[in-house]
Amino acid sequence: MSILKVAVPSPLSRTFDYLPPLGQPENALLPGSRLSVPFGRGRKVGILLGVESHSDLPLSRLRRADAILDPEPTLPSDLMHLARWASRYYHHPIGEVMSACLPTALRRLHDTMTGVRPSAQARYYQITEAGHAVNCELLKRAPLQRKLFNTLKASKAGCSGEQLAALGTSWRTAVRALIDRGLVVEHVVSTVAPREVGAQVHGRDSQPVLHDEQHTAAETLKRALGCFSVTLLEGVTGSGKTEVYLRLVQACLEQAQQVLILVPEIGLTPQLIERFRKRFTCRIELLHSGTTDRERLRVWQEAKAGQIQIVIGTRSAVFTPFKSLGSIIVDEEHDLSFKQQDGFRYHARDLAVIRGRERQCPVLLGSATPSLESLANVASGRYRHLSLLQRAGGAQPPQIGLLDVRRRAMHEGLSEGLLELIAEHLQQKGQILLFLNRRGFAPVLMCHDCGWSADCPRCDAHMTLHLKSHRLRCHHCGSERAVPVSCPECALENMVLVGQGTERIEAAIAARFPSARVIRIDRDNTRRKGQLESLLAQATAGEADILIGTQMLAKGHHFPRVTLVGILDVDRGLFSADFRATEHVAQLVVQVSGRAGREGRQGRVVIQTHQPDNPLLQVLVRQGYPAFARDALEERKVAELAPFNHLALLRAEATDSKQPRNYLQAVRAMIQQMAMEDVWALGPAVAPMERIAGRYRWQLLIQSPQRKHLHRLLDELRPALETLPASRKVRWSLDVDPVTLL
Repeated sequence: MSILKVAVPSPLSRTFDYLPPLGQPENALLPGSRLSVPFGRGRKVGILLGVESHSDLPLSRLRRADAILDPEPTLPSDLMHLARWASRYYHHPIGEVMSACLPTALRRLHDTMTGVRPSAQARYYQITEAGHAVNCELLKRAPLQRKLFNTLKASKAGCSGEQLAALGTSWRTAVRALIDRGLVVEHVVSTVAPREVGAQVHGRDSQPVLHDEQHTAAETLKRALGCFSVTLLEGVTGSGKTEVYLRLVQACLEQAQQVLILVPEIGLTPQLIERFRKRFTCRIELLHSGTTDRERLRVWQEAKAGQIQIVIGTRSAVFTPFKSLGSIIVDEEHDLSFKQQDGFRYHARDLAVIRGRERQCPVLLGSATPSLESLANVASGRYRHLSLLQRAGGAQPPQIGLLDVRRRAMHEGLSEGLLELIAEHLQQKGQILLFLNRRGFAPVLMCHDCGWSADCPRCDAHMTLHLKSHRLRCHHCGSERAVPVSCPECALENMVLVGQGTERIEAAIAARFPSARVIRIDRDNTRRKGQLESLLAQATAGEADILIGTQMLAKGHHFPRVTLVGILDVDRGLFSADFRATEHVAQLVVQVSGRAGREGRQGRVVIQTHQPDNPLLQVLVRQGYPAFARDALEERKVAELAPFNHLALLRAEATDSKQPRNYLQAVRAMIQQMAMEDVWALGPAVAPMERIAGRYRWQLLIQSPQRKHLHRLLDELRPALETLPASRKVRWSLDVDPVTLL
């Protein structure tokens, strides 16, 4: 008897055995197909991994799958291989990994049965072999099913959905019932013709002349098409990396191949897609958190059918299926946003590399500030390295300087020296960008008399004042409350605001420069659809004199009129318990600085700091990011830290502060008993922020100089993590290759 091996989304690290659906032909049981299966007291959508003839359970205990939901496999073989690899590498349940590969609409049984359909596909229905052998009298109690069945049986070519709709308004429910019984099969037919090899792809924008470094990089990448390779394109900000991307994409399109472009944040997509749409006439689509479930499903299915040539998306777009994938481009490959920080904790950049290997296509990683991991892969010969050291169009690099604010008067976080520079650049008709990676008005509301502060009742954090909504909000758990008029402790009305957020900087700038046009861009004022695109368009068109924003504004954008960049609070990132903090600060400083002086006029960058002698800042200002990266890699090597040591972080949390500690202590004891070669555990230790959303957090760091030794231990440890008695009292997670220890 056939036994179905099914991946069902659940926290259990195993597959589940089911009997085939009744009336389903054997040739319809294809790996990658979705199944409706009973699970617990409900039903879930699972992925068929394979069919075997044996089960470890007796047949009497096996439940039968309800139905196969797809006439052909939903997940193609390369995505199946990618999911299996990711499940093994990140030690995450295969069912949840397979589910993460699907758009949300295909994970939910309700959406599957109600029939969400892409716009560029048509559905045709035919009688199956089993259906031809069935007497239609069996359907006499379902008149509409019988009517549809007889119509389809009389048509050798089958019928379209439009033809069946004429038979009754409930035809979808009836035909789905026939499909579930194995009497009818559904076929998906593309209504968009695939692009021919060598077809015209150029849009209305002409191609600029490449400088020598761009030309060398573009030609090298074109020669790499057709086989797997990984190339790190390291280019200073404004060096024209995007133009190199465009040339590679053009080469793929001329060979009738598709391209996947991954960007770290939704904020980087508007300008990028605009450049691509001006250059190419083919279909280009977006996938990001602002995309609706229906839009995401449509793009997912049409890319799989080969109807979309270019997909630009954030990290989950790495799971998009393609008919003929020619290249994968990861822009800003160093960015932390490519790492999923909850649930299935994958890194999209690393999965892109594995995906390229599966599809035998080149992978291009681009950044002005490459991650130390990628630079280490270049040094070891695993990645090719291409450099763009000069800015495009003859633009000069900005002048970067440190502004010592010690013992100087500050006006709402702005030094007098910076304010004078702002006035100077406004007079010269230059655009100013002020960067502060903290939204809201003030991070702390405090009583000046007794010292009370507005703390989050569920987290070890202060609540941030948002002046426009007049609310206190916790940026960790999302809780909020009204701003108190008087102090809850002493009842006096002497409340003061400590620290600055982007709202407060906006108010201070408006008061100091009342005639200046100011635009603030952060998560608070870009929540509605289209707001971000509108604000970026205004900034690019010069409709603002001063731009204020968080990292949404800092990376990847081209603001041709910006001549002055002010970085307001770099010191906060210099003192952190995370060993990667200096790398992240250096990358952010360089990325923000790169917004200045991109066209024609000389740019200037001013970094306000109380630590002007800090070695990190000195190296960045005097020698640039490459020198910092060399020093940082040497420090990591001596300290035996990543990328020269491989890490896994086991986190545990509970409402009782003792339970996560006890659980991790039991795990550490198990690791010590295993006595694995070159693997050791550090901790358990309380997390840098112990309490978030009312739960106490502890963590255990597991590390090894050999990746294979670390994974050998995790292979043995992972099943035991579920069975430890203490595991029932905590919520735990395993993070392989963590990008932050906070």
